Amino acid sequence: MIHIPPALKHSRFRYLWLGLLISMAGSQMQLWAIFWHIRTLTDQPIALGGVGLARILPVIIFSLIGGAIADTLNRRRIMLVTQVSLSLVALGLGWLTLQGEINLGWIYALTALQAVAAAFDLPARQALVPNLVPARDLPNAFSLNSIAAHTGSIIGPALSGLVIAGWGLSYVYLVNAVSFLAVILALLLIGPVQQESRPGAQADRSGRKPLISLEVIREGISFIVKHPLILPTMLMDFFATFFSSANTLMPIIAVDILHVGAIEYGWLSAAQAIGAVTAALIISQISQIRRQGPIFLMAVVSFGMATIFFGLVRSFWLAMLALVLIGAADAVSTIIRNTIRQLRTPDYIRGRMTSINQIFFTGGPQLGEVEAGAVAQFFGAPVAIVSGGIGCLIAVGVIARRWPLLRTYDGSEPARQ
Repeated sequence: MIHIPPALKHSRFRYLWLGLLISMAGSQMQLWAIFWHIRTLTDQPIALGGVGLARILPVIIFSLIGGAIADTLNRRRIMLVTQVSLSLVALGLGWLTLQGEINLGWIYALTALQAVAAAFDLPARQALVPNLVPARDLPNAFSLNSIAAHTGSIIGPALSGLVIAGWGLSYVYLVNAVSFLAVILALLLIGPVQQESRPGAQADRSGRKPLISLEVIREGISFIVKHPLILPTMLMDFFATFFSSANTLMPIIAVDILHVGAIEYGWLSAAQAIGAVTAALIISQISQIRRQGPIFLMAVVSFGMATIFFGLVRSFWLAMLALVLIGAADAVSTIIRNTIRQLRTPDYIRGRMTSINQIFFTGGPQLGEVEAGAVAQFFGAPVAIVSGGIGCLIAVGVIARRWPLLRTYDGSEPARQ
């Protein structure tokens, strides 16, 4: 029997979840529109990889600072600033495209600006969730966040293809600019949120705590390096997504391998999200997940195998099936690893943990886009995808061997507060 997920019974989380559902759809519209836009400007695969660099470099530079700030300042207020910034950048991208003044340089620059805002937004957003629901409902909240993200990924790419075909690229960017207003409204409805302060935090001479310091950042890094579960799940994030970044090659696969147009490209882009939502809906009905470590490892193995399958097929419908399987496997691993990390991390350090994790899970696919683009440039897109899937499987074996606790972790340990 289907029941209402317990996390949605908490009104403040419900507001944020609904806002993110709308905003993520707009963001996915823009992401896939950018890939398609670049494909119309140049036929060089490596140009698509440039998007990865534009998205990862700001994260590497600013993410640790964003995490420290998320553990010091009010996380809700940080999100208000970052969401407004993201909206303004999307508006600028749409305006330049509408005026016919857009080029690769502008696309890379504005993508990088959004990545700067995201480097501050994500640590605050991820760390805010445990402040909105009790610990017992946190796994369910992450399942729902996965549903929101991937539902947006279904709606976004499909709408992106339709809008591109009907009205043009500029309107995709303008719709995304408007979508951020949903999160802004949600944050206003949530109201003030209490969060823990860092134990032993020292005030400066004016009586105010320093926003950031090497000590604060070092504390977050030390916590992760010493943790036998958080570090390996982050490494798995990085290497699995680095070697399996098929998304950036989607326009080439759609046009040159499968010989389909913008609408079919939109559905291919949404296929992973279809699988992810299906898996997340199933998990949201499970009250408690046991054998979290083995399930996590099997999910990443399935992710790699499905990636290999995707690189080998030449049929549109088989490609859709492969992408659905990739999405389902990724959703399972995402929900479990987020649950492990957030429940095993104290509140006062969650922002820094999330910011360091952001480098891993953002760095993997973004640097992977560069790697995939380079391999595709010299050997072709199918070779890039298949070799990436093989690399993903190798990474699973190495990490599981190095951190054996991950192979046996049950998930029944009490949550850290």
